[in-house]
This record gives sequence, structure tokens and C-alpha cells, in this order.
Amino acid sequence: MESQDPAVEEAVKASGESTLEKATAKAKETFDQLMNVSLNIAVTGKTGSGKSSFINALRGLNEDDDNAAPSGVTETTMEPTVYEHPTVPNVKIWDLPGIGSPNFKANKYLKDIKFHTYDFFIILNSERFMENDVMLAKEIKKQEKNFYFVRSKIDNDILAEKRKKGFDEQSVLCKIRKDCQKNLKELGDPKVFLISSFELEKYDFEIFQNTLEEELPDHKRSALLQAWPVCSAESLEKKIKMFKGMIWAVSLASAGVAIVPVPGLSAACDASMVLLFLTRCYYAFGLDDGSLRRLSEKVNKPLLEHLAKSKFASAIREKAIARLQVSVSLATLATLEYVASLFPGVGSVAAAGISFGTTYYLLREGLNELADIARKIRKEAELDTLCNS
Repeated sequence: MESQDPAVEEAVKASGESTLEKATAKAKETFDQLMNVSLNIAVTGKTGSGKSSFINALRGLNEDDDNAAPSGVTETTMEPTVYEHPTVPNVKIWDLPGIGSPNFKANKYLKDIKFHTYDFFIILNSERFMENDVMLAKEIKKQEKNFYFVRSKIDNDILAEKRKKGFDEQSVLCKIRKDCQKNLKELGDPKVFLISSFELEKYDFEIFQNTLEEELPDHKRSALLQAWPVCSAESLEKKIKMFKGMIWAVSLASAGVAIVPVPGLSAACDASMVLLFLTRCYYAFGLDDGSLRRLSEKVNKPLLEHLAKSKFASAIREKAIARLQVSVSLATLATLEYVASLFPGVGSVAAAGISFGTTYYLLREGLNELADIARKIRKEAELDTLCNS
């Protein structure tokens, strides 16, 4: 059985309607936090460092997609620009003004960009890090927030070095990393993540994700996992595990609706919760049309056909979870829930139990089906082979 929220688990062990109400209230709070907690990521660096491409990569977009951050544009504004994640709107990525000015003042910069808006900072550079990068990091550290150095455009460096005799990729990466760290020695020994915005499956992107997961609070970590691009089989499995752990909260929240003896109310709310949960899974696993189209073009293989076999994927695309053709046993459970909701006391508790079981079944089946499709697509695209090549 999947893991669940410890507070919810403790409440479920007890019996009685009042305890059930407390458990479902806790479940609703947990579900709301998991679905809606805000995460604000600040990306800064000098003009030309690849900020726009990096921001688009984090949002799963190509540069010519609708609402993509424009690249190749001369930076003239001193105002932060926010880009909402296209499928997880509570996650926002901020493009901060460049820090390349010779008159740069880190403390004034942080004040002007409203420092406290952001959960952490990514300091980006496509070359070696300079004095302004160090000054900014020191000031962020004073304010007790996390910052991360990302060396971008690594694919360009590798391409340039490939032309030389005796090319060795690992040696080139090691040289770049040491060169970056040499200029950051005032800060101790900060990690530098080497990343290509166009090849996230390579270099340090997964290590970067793992570092963020370790250092973010639990509730912020769930937002990161929902929004972050799938860059490996391991990162996909992390997402699947996280969503499995959420099934209990969603199911209990639906059970709380069933306590209210209003015919039809539980069915409507169950469908809404199930749709939201599975839609987040669908996008987090990269199963939406845009993600699959981009992946198909990259590996030159037709991948959209995998979704045609999934009743859950079809229901999500049509926003029609309520019309899923479920088994006869589930239809019977729904009928029993309607009847039980008409009775006070024990009947309400019974209705809640039926609602829990119905929703749990749908969520588990839906999540497993979507996860299997995501794994098959990854295998078909030979992504792990590409990563290791």
C-alpha cells in the first residue's frame, strides 16, 4: 500500500464521525497545500548568459511556443519579469535584471527586485563567474536565503572542444568546473552546476534537481517535483512516488464531502478532485501534447500514439473524468454512497468510507496507468540510452 501523510494516517486509525471529520479536514488541508503551495524561483545573470532559454527549459517550452520567454533580446528593463509555469500555476520563475553593470551594488539590487519574493536564487553565467556574481551571492547569504551557481551553454563548449585533437568530454567539464570555482573561492567551495538548456538529460541538471530537493522545505519540494522537467528515469520515478503518497489525502478529502447528506454532492466533488490530481500527474509525467510533440521531434519517433490506449489520458484531455467507464463494482459503490448519504449518523460514516474507497480506486488506477505510459514512452524514445551516450 502506498505511503500517506503521517498526520492523516494517525487520524484514520481512530473511529467515530467526529474523528473522521478531523481527519478529512486535515486531508483537505494537505491536498490544498500540495496542489497550491507557491514556489518562486529567481534567475539572474548578465545579459547573454542564456537566462531566457534556461527559464523556458524549466517550464518545458521551446522558444517559439506561446508564452515562452523571449530570447536574443537586449535587456533594457530593471523590473523583474515573472513567468508562470504553464501547468503548475503556483510555480513562478522570475527573470531578474542583469547584473553586468560596472556600477553594480548587490544590496541595492536585492532591495529593488523585492528580495523576499523568492524562495531561492539561481545565478547564471555562460562564461566564468565574475566579481558581481560573488557580490550578489554574499548579499543573498547575509539574508539567509539559498543561491545556486549554474554555468549555462555547456553544449556550446563541448561542441567547440570536439574539434580539437585528443578531445575528452569529462576532462573539458572538469576544466570548466574548476575555472568557475576558482573565481568563487571567496565563498568557500560552492557547487557549480554545468547545464545545457537544450539537453537537460545531460551534465548536472539532475544533480541540481536533487540538491534543490534536499534543501527545500517538504511542502515546497512537492511544488518543485510537479513542475520540474523529467530529465531521467529516476526523476520520473520520484514524481510517481510523490503522487502515490498524495492519494490518501485526496481520497480522505473526498470522504469528507460524503459526510454532508446532499445527494449528488460527493460525486461532483470527487470528479473535480480526481480530475485535478490526475491532470497534475499527466503534465508532470510529460504526457501532454506539447511535451510529447517536442520529444517526438527530438528523437524522430511518433510518441503521441501511446496516449490513444489510455482511458484516463483521454478523460483528462476531454476534462471528463466523471464520464470514465468504470467497473460494475464501482458503479455499485456509487449507488451505495448515494443511499447511505440519506441516513444521519452511521450512514454518513458509511458514505464517507464508500467515497474514500471509490476515489482511492480511481486515483490508484489512473496514476498507475499514466505512470506506465510515461515509462513506455521513455523506453520507446531510448532516452536513458541518450543520457548514457
